[in-house]
Amino acid sequence: MKSRFVLGAVTAMLACLQSAYAADPTEQQFRALYKELVETNTTLSSGDCTLAAEKIAARLKTAGFPESDLHIFTAPGHPKEGGLVAVLPGRDPQAKAILLLAHIDVVEAKREDWVRDPFKLVEEDGKFYARGVVDDKAQAAIWADSLIRFKQEGYKPRHTLKMALTCGEETAGAFNGAEWLSKNRRDLIDAGYALNEGAGGELNAGGKRISMTVQAGEKVAQNYRLEVVNPGGHSSRPVKDNAIYHLAGALEKIQGYEFPIQLTDGSKGYLNAMAKIQLQAGHQEVAAALQTVAKDPADVKAVATVSNASPSWAAMLHTTCVATMLDAGHATNALPQRARANINCRIFPGVTQETVRQALVNAINDPAVKVETLEIRGENSAPPALTKAIMEPVEKLTAKMWPGVPVMPILQSGATDGQFLNAAGIPTYGISGIFLTPDLGNIHGLNEYIGVQPLMEGRSFLHELVKTYAEQI
Repeated sequence: MKSRFVLGAVTAMLACLQSAYAADPTEQQFRALYKELVETNTTLSSGDCTLAAEKIAARLKTAGFPESDLHIFTAPGHPKEGGLVAVLPGRDPQAKAILLLAHIDVVEAKREDWVRDPFKLVEEDGKFYARGVVDDKAQAAIWADSLIRFKQEGYKPRHTLKMALTCGEETAGAFNGAEWLSKNRRDLIDAGYALNEGAGGELNAGGKRISMTVQAGEKVAQNYRLEVVNPGGHSSRPVKDNAIYHLAGALEKIQGYEFPIQLTDGSKGYLNAMAKIQLQAGHQEVAAALQTVAKDPADVKAVATVSNASPSWAAMLHTTCVATMLDAGHATNALPQRARANINCRIFPGVTQETVRQALVNAINDPAVKVETLEIRGENSAPPALTKAIMEPVEKLTAKMWPGVPVMPILQSGATDGQFLNAAGIPTYGISGIFLTPDLGNIHGLNEYIGVQPLMEGRSFLHELVKTYAEQI
């Protein structure tokens, strides 16, 4: 009797599992794709983006995509930094294509530092853990999954859908697939606009959904080198003209320097929308300051209140520069002959790299300190316009899936590959539909994670959103 009871319980459990998967039979398919992509190492040091692109292409081919619509690309000298462009032809040849962009390279991860193997997808306590589970293999897997589902459904969109999975977004100075495509194979990715990473849902510390953001514009990352050279000498004969002291003084000046406050339509919209959220939460002073800054960015007191309330809000308001690396001296018993520092700046849209370099020179005000612009990652272009055609579908779908959650534009303080597409004349918007915790799932850090439910909800959101865009007139 006992064995029959156990057998019956197991049978019932299996039936429940089968029923759950029957509710969305494509979820297993997505999980397998996501797992394969996450577990394919795509770091610059030891990974292979081309291999990851080939694996995704194989899945698309199995789903029915002809080889003529699958384009694996590599650039000379970068055999492991390739990517994939896949095309689902539309039924209206006059309708401009829509580009789905995601990068498949990830930040470096050392096994000895992580609790779990960073290149094994682990599901634990309602979360997925591994390097890249958020940034940006979540969106890359969702795009590929949507194209596969569209093909399996026999769906032919009005607008042609293109997907570009590229390498090189995470490493300044490395080969960048999005930049290469925009300059060398523009025909492959030409589109009316692109959807990309860079925004999504925001959860508060208690896990409550507070907003859905849409990125319109981003700051550009740029490194500068401060350098002081000196004849040096014996440490027993110290002099005031010391390379390290000059550099230390320069760094102190940069620490105290504030770039002018600037706003875009995206950041104004965010400030006003966030003011309503803060007011509902009972934070009246912060809410008032947010509204004031949106109207009058010259209000010093309001800017200070907003900046003190959140480093993310502070970063959105202007160009920022911060010291990230130091290198000085050559011996413990010698005066330094050279002292260097790296300054990482996030430059506001429309501001040139040279304008920022000159601002640093003026702030330092020491001719002994040379300020050099290092490799320029790309152009700094103006934000794309937030049109009704872009915003309305997001607003309607968000209201359907998460009633009461406001949709807000945002200026991204980080940097994405949208930089290259915007500069190439393809307006690029950050939309993910994935809700993240305030720590952003610890992307770029140890034990990167994403909630399983938010990921699956984001998958549903983007699939439906892309279909809505694909049918617009």
